[in-house]
Amino acid sequence: MALRHLGLHSSLLRISHLNSILSPKKRFLSVSASMASPARKVLVPIANGTEPMEAVITIDVLRRSGADVTVASVEKQLPVDAGQGVKIVADALISDCGDGGFDLITLPGGMPGATNLRDCAILESLVKKQAADGRLYSAVCASPAVALGPWGVLKGLKATCHPSFMEQLAPCATAVESRVQLDGMVVTSRGPGTTMEYAVALIEQLYGKEKANEVSGPLVMRSNHGDEYTVRELNPVEWAFNDCPKILVPIANGTEEMEAVMIIGILRRAKANVVVASVEDKLEILASRKVKLVADVLLDDATNHSFDLIVLPGGLGGAQAFANSEKLVNLLKKQREINRPYGAICASPALVLEPHGLLKGRKATAFPALCNKLSDQSEVENRVVVDGTLITSRGPGTSMEFALAIVEKLFGRQKALELAKTMVFLQP
Repeated sequence: MALRHLGLHSSLLRISHLNSILSPKKRFLSVSASMASPARKVLVPIANGTEPMEAVITIDVLRRSGADVTVASVEKQLPVDAGQGVKIVADALISDCGDGGFDLITLPGGMPGATNLRDCAILESLVKKQAADGRLYSAVCASPAVALGPWGVLKGLKATCHPSFMEQLAPCATAVESRVQLDGMVVTSRGPGTTMEYAVALIEQLYGKEKANEVSGPLVMRSNHGDEYTVRELNPVEWAFNDCPKILVPIANGTEEMEAVMIIGILRRAKANVVVASVEDKLEILASRKVKLVADVLLDDATNHSFDLIVLPGGLGGAQAFANSEKLVNLLKKQREINRPYGAICASPALVLEPHGLLKGRKATAFPALCNKLSDQSEVENRVVVDGTLITSRGPGTSMEFALAIVEKLFGRQKALELAKTMVFLQP
């Protein structure tokens, strides 16, 4: 039984689907019983060239469910050079994972990341065993066509992938255009813009619909996936720059990794010059869901430069670190004084910009639970708010709209829409 658009089917349909594939002894487990079971073990392999948004969103969302997620490098070392110049440090090497008895193995996409995953013999063996044992496996973007298809684990199944790889997928599976596709024990999806939906769907398969809803609520996800997004703009002004916009994205221990990586990845896809700066005393930071990211520079090395935009990701611990960084706060104050753009998402508008007077006279939004800290709450229900040279947004599920709104201010709406379609955030 193949189910399309996982977020829409009922728990009864899910139980019926699982009953058709589980052994008789397991058929009558209730959803509540499954939710009470131990943490599910998940393997997320990464490689040089992996699409960082797909990897980090999947890891982050699954860890929110309580899953025990191992991020494994298929390279010879733990650090990998993911796409868009994002550096991720894995938890383990794939060679150390052996037959870990994973409840789920899930592959991010990206090129040449998907090819590097495909060429890893250990990973191929793990996924083939996963399929043979009737356990859950999944892939997004290029990886269904580039890795799962050649491994022969999609035969006779419906699957989807990035639009540009559909022809390559067709000989290996029944290719469909769903944003998220389940058939048997395999889940596939289309790209960075569908990954949050995909990750929530994986939670539903691991833990049930109730847990999936519990996790998805605080993400502030869109209800109209694939539709064109809107931005609330007040007091519009042109965001000017010379040649290529130079953008500072600070990160810290406790930064929300999904937000950081989506901002960095999308702005670099737009060909902006993005500088990722650690406010800690070393380049590597441990983000809010324990993803290890590596900055380009320390903040000290960025303070002598001027930026066309400074944009803060959220995350409670990260926002507090930003608020306590005198150097970063001074950079933001100077940015405001010279009327250059700056912005923040999630916890950072409330915990960094508001206390330091950087929202004075401006309309803004923030993470729903923190909006009561804003002195002006008149626009907080909007997913993205632009007021002159200030841009703010709500949370992980609004990060793509937030980053695309920045692209729109810098390069125009047409460029933003092109990127949104390439990422399958909008229907291509």
